[in-house]
Amino acid sequence: MSETAIQPGVKPDATLKSLPDTVLWGYIAANLPPALTIKSGQIVEIEALSHQGLTTNKDPERFFAGYGISGTDVLADAKIIYSEVKRPKGASVHILTGPIYVEGAEPGDTLEIRVHDIKFRVPYGVNNTGPGKGVLPKLLTEATAKLIRIDLERRVALFSEDIHIPLNPFMGIMAVSPPTSLGMVSSTPPGAWGGNIDLKFTGIGSSLFLPVFNKGGQFFTGDGHAVQGDGEVDGGAIEISLKPTLQFIVHKGKMTKQPRVETATDYLTTGLDVDLNVAARIALQEAVGFLEQEKGLSAADAYALSSLAVDLGIGEAVDIVNLVYAKIPKNIFKNNPAFWHNPA
Repeated sequence: MSETAIQPGVKPDATLKSLPDTVLWGYIAANLPPALTIKSGQIVEIEALSHQGLTTNKDPERFFAGYGISGTDVLADAKIIYSEVKRPKGASVHILTGPIYVEGAEPGDTLEIRVHDIKFRVPYGVNNTGPGKGVLPKLLTEATAKLIRIDLERRVALFSEDIHIPLNPFMGIMAVSPPTSLGMVSSTPPGAWGGNIDLKFTGIGSSLFLPVFNKGGQFFTGDGHAVQGDGEVDGGAIEISLKPTLQFIVHKGKMTKQPRVETATDYLTTGLDVDLNVAARIALQEAVGFLEQEKGLSAADAYALSSLAVDLGIGEAVDIVNLVYAKIPKNIFKNNPAFWHNPA
């Protein structure tokens, strides 16, 4: 997929830590002072902090102590951000690290984010749900926060003694700054700028393509997930603090209307709307457009191929705006180039 995959032992060009002056709590905005400025093609290791343990009336040490986690195993930046960063009134829960400005990125371009690695910052995460949450908002009568420990050697989440879930870490939120006409945007609903897409296919080895709306792209990330099923149906994944290593590549004059994803095996187009049916139509229209433009198919053949070989799935159905993906398998084509070939 990628022409310039990171090699073992190669160090990132920069590291961005989660500190009071490099995070936003619960919103995304355009044209904020850069937390970091890089060139296209550079690789950045980013500290991302989960909001779990920071949104209750308890400080994170007290919250996690209730689940048997010692204070020394609670991240220092969680304690600092809890005490020093105030969540704006009406903002959502997510803690986002950024913005990263990428030199040369301008409106009308696309920013590719290649996910080279994702490290776990702690060996535990939380699934938090309750009344009014998720696809079945009336199912539960009281709030429940389930702490789930992670076996990093075996690469599984220990849901119970009898249920061990293979890990698939990914960032629930990867975003460029939205159009300035929208002002300050909540981090909960996703949009054309990415954001809270909660798409499990954006893990290690994938590329996410986002349209650029503002100079530098202005990238944010957060909402780490250890593993999640399609739909994120109870309103959360295993929410966890992660450290992704990302490469940023500007594709000049290439514009995608909706987030796109590429993995080693598939191309994915997406549709976003409050109505799942509308989101499905958008995702399929994007897939048909991709097959026409990139694979040279007629509209009729693209539509037929979509019915025969393309899978529609619900990426997430719990964050006001729903995401549906259309997954196009690469193995049906003789040649499988990346979405766009730009040297990094």
